Amino acid sequence: MNAAADLAIRMARAAFNRALAGADLKAIEPVLARDAILVTGSDSPVLAGRRAQLAAWKREFASADRLIYIRTPDRITPSPVEPIAMEEGAWQGVAVDSGRPLATGRYCAKWREVAGGSWVIEAEIFVTLG
Repeated sequence: MNAAADLAIRMARAAFNRALAGADLKAIEPVLARDAILVTGSDSPVLAGRRAQLAAWKREFASADRLIYIRTPDRITPSPVEPIAMEEGAWQGVAVDSGRPLATGRYCAKWREVAGGSWVIEAEIFVTLG
């Protein structure tokens, strides 16, 4: 296991979670690869590209009854042969006003190390389980 990759990805995930909680599009942008793909947890629409995801987050942040999505990694598996890693974990969507969990599930994310040693999300898949 590459401890440096594990720590860097966990820190990037924590920053992404803080950006979602703070409705901070500028902080989300650098964590997403230009062509990042997101498959949502319920109806499974595909959001292709950073711009599409930022537009979706902008709409979500403007909603009066928005949820704050929190991803909690269980495992980070760096590749020994490529500058990529797989993150697996649990997610939940909590009501912004009460903090009450309204949706939960599992997710996986593919990360890529880019210039300067930072990591970006290339793909995420979510499954709603509750």
